[in-house]
Amino acid sequence: MIGLRFDMRLAPGQDVRGAYRAALDMVEWSEGSFAPFVTVSEHHAVADGYLTSPGTMVAAMAARTTSTYFMVTAAILPLYDPVRLAEEMAVIDHISGGRVGWVLGVGYRPEEYALLGVDFERRGRLADEHLDTLFDALAGRDLTPHGRPGSIGRAPEGRITLFWGGASRPAARRAARRGLGLFAQTNVDGLAQVYEQECAAAGIEPRGCVMPNPGAPMTVFVADDVDRAWDELGEPMLRDATAYAAWNPQSAARNASMSTSRSVEELRSEGASHRVVTVDGALDII
Repeated sequence: MIGLRFDMRLAPGQDVRGAYRAALDMVEWSEGSFAPFVTVSEHHAVADGYLTSPGTMVAAMAARTTSTYFMVTAAILPLYDPVRLAEEMAVIDHISGGRVGWVLGVGYRPEEYALLGVDFERRGRLADEHLDTLFDALAGRDLTPHGRPGSIGRAPEGRITLFWGGASRPAARRAARRGLGLFAQTNVDGLAQVYEQECAAAGIEPRGCVMPNPGAPMTVFVADDVDRAWDELGEPMLRDATAYAAWNPQSAARNASMSTSRSVEELRSEGASHRVVTVDGALDII
């Protein structure tokens, strides 16, 4: 798959407002050029300004386009009020004309839960409770059984595409039991089978699995002068790759988007998660 990904991380001193304007311009430009879809991500308590409000961002992007499909990857469900999230999803669905899908997950960083005042140890239970409420809210049902009298009003016109994110067996089982697709950062052995078996046991039609191979590049820039591009982009790519690896030390070696490289030179020589290639090199990857 080819697409654009935005997390809005910036080095100190960079123009924040300019970066957000540029992101919107890039998405608008890409619609007539090459990108069939765009993803935006969410994290909190990150010093480099990682995007904290993916819904707001994707709504702005959708308003600048007419056919591009968007995915929020991923919204950390226990950190949201599920009714408020359903309202936000519904409004974005109306703005975009049904062009936004969502990956939901529990996250993995205690710092995020601490910042937002949510108990990290209860994240699994909260996820299940929130899914119950979210599903009923998106369907326009009365939420009194959840202790929330009323409904969200203008529910989405159709079914919003929802995935459950995670590369563990519990994540695969939760996705299957809830009738969601499974979205994993890498193709873990047996994960798709666990998902399909759980779907069969629950009598639910599988919604599909998105699992890139561990060797697949997840961040690729195309340039005529590869050396010059590495000089310009190497440090931001290294920060991106190693930050995720530091957050996920137990899975960095098998995750398609991470690297334990300690320098730009090492990241480049790895030729794995983060690459700069020529046009011909890009065609080879595709």
